[in-house]
Amino acid sequence: MDFNVKKLASDAGVFFTRAVQFTEEKLGQAEKTELDPHLENLITRADCTKNWTEKILRQTEVLLQPNPIDHTGARIEEFIYDKLEKKLPSRTTNAELLGQYMLDAANEFGSGTPYGSTLITVGEYQKRLGTAEREFLQTSATTFLTPLRNFLEGDWRTISKEKRLLENRRLDLDICKARLKKAKQAEAKAALLSEEVDKAEHELRVAQTEFDRQAEVTRLLLEGISSTHLNHQRCLQDFAEAQATYYAQCHHYMHELQRELNRSTNAVSAPHQSAVCPNPVSAAFPPGTTVSDSSSNKPKTMAIEQTQLPITGTRKAKVLYDYDAHDSSELSLLADELITVYTVPGMDPDWLVGERGNEKGKVPVTYLELLS
Repeated sequence: MDFNVKKLASDAGVFFTRAVQFTEEKLGQAEKTELDPHLENLITRADCTKNWTEKILRQTEVLLQPNPIDHTGARIEEFIYDKLEKKLPSRTTNAELLGQYMLDAANEFGSGTPYGSTLITVGEYQKRLGTAEREFLQTSATTFLTPLRNFLEGDWRTISKEKRLLENRRLDLDICKARLKKAKQAEAKAALLSEEVDKAEHELRVAQTEFDRQAEVTRLLLEGISSTHLNHQRCLQDFAEAQATYYAQCHHYMHELQRELNRSTNAVSAPHQSAVCPNPVSAAFPPGTTVSDSSSNKPKTMAIEQTQLPITGTRKAKVLYDYDAHDSSELSLLADELITVYTVPGMDPDWLVGERGNEKGKVPVTYLELLS
């Protein structure tokens, strides 16, 4: 390989001169050109943005992928797919894997057994939770993590490069200032010709021009940090919205799972209670029915409590999150829309009947904000 020896020697000389200037400044033996206060503030603000962005990014990755081993493997996999310009496949979440294990176990134990049936119910909801988690992770990666990484790996690298170049231009400027000062001192002692002073002054003007130009380029880049803050603010809002949706889905699924398990438990215990303590009277007559006492021929009222029915009245409600109906009895919802809701006797308190125009169906209470 053909090297340009002169250029290599020149670069080494420049590097050495800058190193000497930098060292003397640190030791207080050389003067240092101070940057404009506004530019200094911009640099401080940019460094602060970079440091906190790194910390927030790392901790968010830990939050979304708490296992350090899985996290490292995931980042390597992301890197490989990115280099191959291929889309990263969706990963199976731990909840989905747990749900599948439960379904497989149910097949082994028998889906018709109480334990097998419960395994199927819990397993299906674990898979739903896992699907919701996977969607949350994908949304968070796209709307929050990726913009933060793009800033650190793109914009910040450009800013760092220009900052280093500005520092070199400042060192060159101070070197020229020192040379001119020495030339003038030598000229005063008649030890140096005037052309040497002229040369030093010319070099100083060139260095000053290059320094001013680089300072302006760096200033423009650093002022773009304000746009970065606005962008990251929007990303934070998207991240919080994704979290709210995910936790609302988890809350809803767990309520549904509890109801399913309670219904299964009641279905199993009801025949047993009937066999142990049968009540033919309550089975034949509804609560509050009047029957005749054969001994006294006087009517008496059965002491069976009548369940108090909920009040049925329509109200307006604002939808907090999107909701996809699971069957034809439910009504799909869109966040921020207004619907009419009401309850009916005997209805599960965690649900309401919702109406939107000609559409009607059950809606979960946790997805709504009831309005007066």
